[in-house]
Formats: sequence, C-alpha cells, structure tokens
Amino acid sequence: MTRRRLHLNAFLMNTGHHEASWRLPESDPYAHVELDHYVRLARTAERGTFDSLFLADGPQLWSNLAQRPAGALEPLTLLTALATATEHIGLIATASTSYNSPYNLARKFASLDIISGGRAGWNIVTTAGAEAARNFGLDAEPAHAERYARAAEFLDVALKLWDSWEDDAIVADKAAGVWGDDTKIHPPRHRGKYFGVEGALNVPRSPQGYPLLVQAGSSKDGKAFAARYAEAVFTAQQTLKDAQDFYADLKARTGAAGRDPDHIKVLPGIVPVIGSTEAEARANEQVLEDHIVYTHGVGRLEGLLQLPPGTLELDGRLPADLPPESSIEGAKSRYTLVVELARRERLTVRQLIGRLGGGRGHLTFTGTPEQVADAVEEWFTLGAADGFNIMPAVLPSGLEAFVDHVVPLLRARGLLREEYGPRQTLRGRYGLPRPANQHVSPAPGSPVPARV
Repeated sequence: MTRRRLHLNAFLMNTGHHEASWRLPESDPYAHVELDHYVRLARTAERGTFDSLFLADGPQLWSNLAQRPAGALEPLTLLTALATATEHIGLIATASTSYNSPYNLARKFASLDIISGGRAGWNIVTTAGAEAARNFGLDAEPAHAERYARAAEFLDVALKLWDSWEDDAIVADKAAGVWGDDTKIHPPRHRGKYFGVEGALNVPRSPQGYPLLVQAGSSKDGKAFAARYAEAVFTAQQTLKDAQDFYADLKARTGAAGRDPDHIKVLPGIVPVIGSTEAEARANEQVLEDHIVYTHGVGRLEGLLQLPPGTLELDGRLPADLPPESSIEGAKSRYTLVVELARRERLTVRQLIGRLGGGRGHLTFTGTPEQVADAVEEWFTLGAADGFNIMPAVLPSGLEAFVDHVVPLLRARGLLREEYGPRQTLRGRYGLPRPANQHVSPAPGSPVPARV
C-alpha cells in the first residue's frame, strides 16, 4: 500500500498574510506589483517541493489604502509569467463565477494549462460583497444561494467547453491536407438560467483536460458545491476538532455525491510564525502585533459582521445581539468562524483584531520548526487534513523559513517527497486522474477516470 503523502500549497499574498507585514524593515511596500518578488517566492516553494502555489483575487479594491498594500496584478497573467520561471509547481488562480463569463474564463485557464504543461488550477469563488457588485452595474450583491446556483451552471458550461475538443481532434496530416477532424468538435449549445453559450472553445483540450478545481467556501452551500465539483478545498479551521468534523463531513458529502472521497483534498490554512526557539517565535509574533493599526481593524471587522460604523469598542467584547448567520449574504463561513472564536476565547475587539491580523481567521501557529512540524503531522494523521495551505505571515522570509527548517523535518518523517521526480501535471501531484472527455466512450474493459 502506497503511503499517504502530505500536500502543500503556498498561498502567496504580497508582503505576507499578516496585515502589518509591510511595515517591517525587511519588507518592500511595492512588492505586490513586482514580478521578481513572485518569481523568488515561486522558486522557493518549488525548492520545498510544494504541490502548488495560489494567488487570491477579487474584482474590487480590497480594504483602504492606509491599512496595507492594496491592488494586485491579475492572477492568470501573473501565473503565465511564473509558468516560464518554474518547472514543477502547480499554479492556482482565484476567479469569480459571479463576475466572469464561462467562455472567456475557460479559454484563459485552458491557455494557462497549455503554457505551463498541465499545471493550472482554478480556485472557484462566488464573490461576496456589495463593493464588487457595484463594479459590475449591480446595486447589491446577489443572494448567497443564487451565487452558488450561478456558480454551478457556470462550471457545468466550463466543463462542456473544455470537453468541446476531443483529445485527438488535431490530425495534422500534411499529405492529405487535413489539419483537424470537425467530427471531434462538440459545441456546448448551452441554454440555461444564467448563460447561453453556443460554440466550441477556440483552444484545444489542454494537458489536464481541465484545470484542478479548487473551492474555499465552508458554508452549507459551499460544502454542497465542493462535494459535487471540488478536487481540493481551502478551509479555515481554528481547532483540531473543528477540522476533523469538517474533514469527515466533506468526505461523506463527496461520497454521497457519487464521487471517490479520496479525490477531494482538504487543505486547512496555517499561518506559521517560526523562531529557532519558542521565545524567539513569540518575539517575532509580538513584533507583528506591535505594528497593527487597530483603527483599521475595527472598520474591517464591522464590515464582516455587518455592523454600523462606530458600533465596536476596542476594549469591549462583541455585542451579544449580532445578526444570525442565516441573515448574512456575504462570507457566511468566515462570519461564523470569527464570531465563534471571539465567544469561545472571550476576546475583546482589540484581541480579536490581533488574532485575525495574521490570517483573517486561519489558524496562526507560533513556535519552533519542530513544533510547527508536530502540528502539521498531528492534523494530517488524525483525520483533519490531507495537507495544508501554507500562509506565511511575512514574505519572503516566512516562506524561506518554512522551506529551510520545517520541510526537512517533514521529509525526515516520511510525510513529504524528497524531490519531484518525473514531470507530472498538477492533477498528478494531487493523485487525481485525468478526467475523461464526456463525448468519448472508454474502450471496453478500460478504467473510467473519476469525474466531478
């Protein structure tokens, strides 16, 4: 029996995930728009034999310009550049189903998959927030359930588009003067509630068939969507028990949807703050907390909790009469996580902002390389994770510390590969089959790849 291997994804966010990371002397406040910065990070993650790296995105200007570096390079464009600077690591981009069209987005991801040799992944988001909605001519964001209904149809159309070319549609017969076989082109001719898409994609079927499908929502609608489609799930969990419950629930939902539960990989986020001793790690954490501007955090927290400006007091606790999750149309699962964290640990608003400053609700773990490796191994072996979304508090130093000091420990414990070995697609790295084209019947007796 093949030993289960840990999957690692590097979540790259400008100068780091801690909101005060840009204020440190080592940080470059302009790094978020510098290609060389991302090339360095990608190569560092590849040196650590990570499965993939990931760029978040949203169709709006995040936060206010005073708080942290704002604005971001368009991720598919940036990942295309990184594809030429790396050889093995997967390249995952966030793209919204709420504010894109299936044809254009399917074409972009197929192009990235071809350019990278089969390393593309799509983090599928529905995009919460009225700010984004107003950028696309809407007065308010669509309801939570409607966003997921649109996302399901969007993805169904994208799958049709990626399958609109059979793998052997290109004949390239120079002698006969036949370049391609029109009988192996299958236009979607889709007419649905949200989309009408007639013609086939204008890009051939890519090395992976279609990109690795990633999802990050942990609400009821989000988990239902993940069970049907996702092959990797980014999630925020604060405790081992919560992570185990989420892991078991999602695997069960995936099985109930008729899919192999091993074909969905659960990757909780972890923000490691590392020091050679525990005291040094705590000191590194304190430096970051000392640089937080709490007035920025209050406004952001009021927005998440859908409270009027001026409601929260820094040294008070959250109000007892917060809106119920059922009334939240934005990021439902993140809302619940933050409220439960504040209630469970009886945090003041100041303390809560400090806890959220490192990873916006993801688990922040401060300690030595051995302690970080112990935590990763515990969650991995006790049914809480198939791997981790590594979210360094400070970049590039935090990623370098993880690769230089934690990765060797994980390798020594037999949890992580020593080297990449033969070139593989991103699906291959995650132990997933290449999906069969829906228009092609498998040969008699051949195995049928799992489909989403």
